[in-house]
Amino acid sequence: MKWLRKKNNHQPSLSLEQQRAEKLAEMGAQLWALRQEQGLSLEQVVVLTRVPRRLLQAIEEGNLNDLPEPVYIQGLIRQFADALGLNGVEFSGTFPISSTQLNPQGMRNNSRLDQLRPIHLYFLYILLIVCSVNGLSQLLNNAVLQASNSQNEPYLKQKSIDKPEPTKPKESLKVQPVSDTLNSIQQGQTLQIGVTLKASSWIRVVADGKIEFEGILPEGTHRIWKAQEQLTVKTDNAGGVLMSVNQEKAKEMGEPGKEEEVRIAAKPKF
Repeated sequence: MKWLRKKNNHQPSLSLEQQRAEKLAEMGAQLWALRQEQGLSLEQVVVLTRVPRRLLQAIEEGNLNDLPEPVYIQGLIRQFADALGLNGVEFSGTFPISSTQLNPQGMRNNSRLDQLRPIHLYFLYILLIVCSVNGLSQLLNNAVLQASNSQNEPYLKQKSIDKPEPTKPKESLKVQPVSDTLNSIQQGQTLQIGVTLKASSWIRVVADGKIEFEGILPEGTHRIWKAQEQLTVKTDNAGGVLMSVNQEKAKEMGEPGKEEEVRIAAKPKF
């Protein structure tokens, strides 16, 4: 199984780029699961963070190629985590920016500092600029809010912190199974299925006639598959699998312990 092989064959000699990709995939899965738990859509997170939707989606999917330089990625992760109620500084601090961040052992720290290159100083300088601009932006926003009309101020504050009550997301996960809500796929739209395991379950995924995955995924795993024409997901424990179709809210595939197969297909063009 893929997840076991990754765990057993972990090598400290992975390149910095590979370690960034693995860490981004792990952090993106955690942010996606927390957003689903709170019942927030990506559009709502865009309002809270003022970060473009494509960048938030790239973080959730662990797509390093669609994101800017690592120092900016860390800043985006911090804003995303803050919007979901996490400690953004602490959470984003685990994302590797330079090779020195991946070698916490004391034996080589001194030699690393001695060999500090100008490019590292450049990244540090950029980080300081980003933090300064961010702080200045917050000061300006506070000044604008204080100078605005007192009648508009409650509305603006409510808009900036408007989050659904914690009980609403949990209730939304108990509605109809995914198989009853698959008629909203628009013509020409890329098909995407995301699954999060509430319990360890066997899963088979077929994309455009090709088997993309078949095996047992452990509890807490989050995976995303895409296709152009048709996606089919089958499991032996429908109640243990949360599925989202094309970024919609995740729902259980069916009843716990029962076999279920869900198939979505793009509408034909006329």
